[in-house]
Amino acid sequence: MLTLTYEYKIKPTNREKAIFEDWLEISRKVYNYALSERKAWFKSRSCQINACSLHSEYIIPADAPRPTYYHQSKSLTAAKKEIPELRRVQSQVLQQTLIRLEKAFVSMWEHNHGFPRFKKPGAMRCFVFPQLKHEDLLENQIRLPLIGWVIFRPSRPIPEGGKLKQARIVKRASGWFVMLTLQWDVSVPSPMPHSEALGIDVGLTNFIAASNGLNVKRPKFFVDLQRKLKLLQQRVSRKKLGSSNWRKAQMKVQRLHEHIANTRKDFHWKVAHQLCDQAQTIFVEDLNLVGLSRSVLGKHCLDAGWGQFFQILEQCCFKRGVYFQKINSRKTSQICPNCQTETGKKMLSERVHVCSNCGYTTDRDVAAAQIVCQRGLAAVGYTVKMLGEGKFIGIRATQESPDFLFK
Repeated sequence: MLTLTYEYKIKPTNREKAIFEDWLEISRKVYNYALSERKAWFKSRSCQINACSLHSEYIIPADAPRPTYYHQSKSLTAAKKEIPELRRVQSQVLQQTLIRLEKAFVSMWEHNHGFPRFKKPGAMRCFVFPQLKHEDLLENQIRLPLIGWVIFRPSRPIPEGGKLKQARIVKRASGWFVMLTLQWDVSVPSPMPHSEALGIDVGLTNFIAASNGLNVKRPKFFVDLQRKLKLLQQRVSRKKLGSSNWRKAQMKVQRLHEHIANTRKDFHWKVAHQLCDQAQTIFVEDLNLVGLSRSVLGKHCLDAGWGQFFQILEQCCFKRGVYFQKINSRKTSQICPNCQTETGKKMLSERVHVCSNCGYTTDRDVAAAQIVCQRGLAAVGYTVKMLGEGKFIGIRATQESPDFLFK
């Protein structure tokens, strides 16, 4: 099965905008109420058996089950009979809100994410229609339950043969968007390592350094516009909260944030296509991005957006038939790619790799990228043979002629 998501900008009428805003606000209230139930249940189990808190205590019966999506979905069905406001929203939209909360708790337990937080007014920015039919989608229109036909701008055609699975309505500073998820009953084979390979090292001085010597300078998307953002945020703080001028100033801040995100994403896609033009096998470092974001240089690491770049590069490799794999990043900048000797660089200011054992000299990031490439070749079953002066080849054990050649 092949699943792809297409994003289009929609042109809602004033009536449709009012419905979208109303549904987002009701979804936010349902999300916060369900979260408060779960939070109260957890806090009622956090006190000691023989003592209670002097500040406050959540008293819930000991046999009360833990709130889950199943229990809260049943409670939502019963609440619709008593609260007319809930009946204005399509039933599956509110169910998807509870599923979203369930996924947030799963991410907290399994991926060490933070405890889910309550959403203030305006923080809920999307809702989902999980079940749509093929007849609900035309060339430039989509039919949404309880709303009707909504016009969108067909910026690119949708390939034929796909089944419409769901539609997500998203609110952004630049307008409303619809994200259509379609599924094709085809099997796409995963690309295998072939042709020339490339190792990629990411950094703050250079955004990427490749094993073939390519260096791409890092644009400072957020840092360059930080002063303008600070000025706009100061203007927001001087306005009366909730007033019309406050909303206008807040919209300017949101548009600047969206501009920063769009320019960063555009840059990532361009670099990804540039790398896919140069190689058919790409290896990157498997970095601890959460730890890096909490370091002294966390702001610059987040500004570079390495996590988003790796996701985009993987998508680009999949579309263009390029093999992609993440490799262990331990001591990639401390080992000489020519003789495999640990050089012991201790300062980030040392930007040139000079091996005291073999004398091999090159850029520090390029040397790390060559180590990433060598480890990637070894991980996919190739034996790396050193030729001297930073040159090496990867040879399969079953073949006499080398498949890869690098400098």
